[in-house]
Amino acid sequence: MPSSPPTSKTSLPVLMLGALGVVFGDIGTSVLYTIKEVFHEGHHVPFTHANVYGVLSLVFWTLTIIVSVKYVTLVLRADNHGEGGLIALLALASQSIGSRAPMLRRVMLLVGIFGTCLFYGDGVITPSISVLSAVEGLEVISPGLQRGVLPLTLLVLFLLFWGQKRGTGGIGKFFGPIMLTWFTAIAALGVYRIVEHPAILRALWPLYALGFIGKHPGIAFVILGAVVLCVTGGEALYADMGHFGKRPIRMAWFMLAMPARVLNYFGQGALLLTHPDAIRNPFFHLAPSWLTLPLVGLATVATVIASQSLIAGAFSVTKQASQLGCLPRLQVRHTSPRDLGQIYLPFVNGALFGMIVLTVMMFKSSDNLAAAYGIAVTLDMLITTVLTFFVIRYGWRYPLSLCLAATGFFFIIDFTFFSSNLMKLVDGGWFPLLIGGTVFLLMTTWRRGRELMREALRANAIELQTFLDSVFIAPPARVAGTAVFLISQPGLVPNALLHNLKHNKVLHQQNLFVHVRNHEEPWIGLDKRLELESLGHDCWQVVLNYGFKNDQDLPKSLALLGGRGGIELNPMTTSYFLSRDIVAPTVGTGMSFWREKLFAQMHHNATSAAEFLNLPNNEVVELGSKVEI
Repeated sequence: MPSSPPTSKTSLPVLMLGALGVVFGDIGTSVLYTIKEVFHEGHHVPFTHANVYGVLSLVFWTLTIIVSVKYVTLVLRADNHGEGGLIALLALASQSIGSRAPMLRRVMLLVGIFGTCLFYGDGVITPSISVLSAVEGLEVISPGLQRGVLPLTLLVLFLLFWGQKRGTGGIGKFFGPIMLTWFTAIAALGVYRIVEHPAILRALWPLYALGFIGKHPGIAFVILGAVVLCVTGGEALYADMGHFGKRPIRMAWFMLAMPARVLNYFGQGALLLTHPDAIRNPFFHLAPSWLTLPLVGLATVATVIASQSLIAGAFSVTKQASQLGCLPRLQVRHTSPRDLGQIYLPFVNGALFGMIVLTVMMFKSSDNLAAAYGIAVTLDMLITTVLTFFVIRYGWRYPLSLCLAATGFFFIIDFTFFSSNLMKLVDGGWFPLLIGGTVFLLMTTWRRGRELMREALRANAIELQTFLDSVFIAPPARVAGTAVFLISQPGLVPNALLHNLKHNKVLHQQNLFVHVRNHEEPWIGLDKRLELESLGHDCWQVVLNYGFKNDQDLPKSLALLGGRGGIELNPMTTSYFLSRDIVAPTVGTGMSFWREKLFAQMHHNATSAAEFLNLPNNEVVELGSKVEI
């Protein structure tokens, strides 16, 4: 991640093209399976002309209300210093509440964390169903090719994840043009079929959707779990706002992405009116037979790009969650010397790939995966609506009646879709919830464990200023250079200093006690990075402030001291002293013993602070200590 918010003078068309390649991949490829799943035999939708019109009207108005009105018009306004996404929204809502209602703030934090955890469940299902749906187009060419669908899908996914460590800098510039080709192609295919049955456009009228609901209320409720597939990926419009800005995303949506998708959905409807047997895979039957194979190739590339965007999002969310204290430190590699936003997390990459392979092997087809898809998405939509209420009510101070009316309207719609998707629970919907629940357990265990560690360290800690004053009554030998001691809490003596005095019996000429403070906002500028306090005796306490999207590079940040307070830093004579705490679980009043053991294991396996803070390896001294929780 860059150390400061990206500023760009890039032209609007270029930003729109970039947004097509990053933001709209997931939602743009849902045309592959949405209509097919709505008319899936398990939903018992009577196949009549009236029902085709009703279903298309439902799809169009779902797109309009949830994506165009809720996300693009309302939620995009809730930017956290230009950044979007559930973590940014959670931080914004938390700041809006402030200290006025600590219990509400805590509950809201847990709800927001759970919503973030659901992202990982969605992150496993999305690449699986997208790539499977694209490769299944081979079955339209020849039913005999069905045997190759699973192996080819796994091969595509393997190549996708294998290439993550190399970054996407070289090929990323092609994502926008490829997705532009994709949206143009699906729009053209839709028009090709609509021309054969132009009356299908009457389904734009909302009375067709209301008529379908009125005539088949039970069936309509059931198929909402499939209709919602048309908006999966809509949250990316908000999550990626910081990369491109609101205007390019809004314009790309209204000018290209939404019209192309609507035309394609209506083209599929027109096709079904004249060729009901195409319901097995209406998307690929849109094209003439000679065009099917190129279309399969283009669809596969489009789903790979959609999956790539989601994987990059998983890397970004994990890094942000780690800096907010919700996950342990993980190894982060930058894959581009120019674009610091391109990062690679080996652990996340391996875990995602393993879960996706398991998912594909378990469910075997996009039809089966569709049963697992939707619960995590709709629950995330619901959580976004709830957090938005707190932002517009307490942050923007809009009247209560207006806030309740706006978010209440979307809450009812989101809750209806979520309730419909709950019917998929036993058919596979449990799977993304299990993934999200597991990550939630890890996050909450880590947060609580860190609280217990801080309490244990504070209980046995010595006040730093008092300690230094007592030490310098009979000062130890001073050696040339600067010692940087990392402290978990300002004002307390780090264990590394105690061990250094005990074993080495010396102090450096300059001593910096550095505390890294993470904030619930995405960016902290360089002008607010440092807080300096003199402790006397050539000792200083330094607080480094970082936003959850800033890169934490300690040497670069300390270089900003630049002679302030009489400090002279020479990288060649600077040593970094870290405490390597060993967690010892105990039976007591903290967490359950098994959770304390889980936390101890997470703490043991976390990436070292030296690597996370980009400290030079040959200048780091780690001194161990034991902490009982």
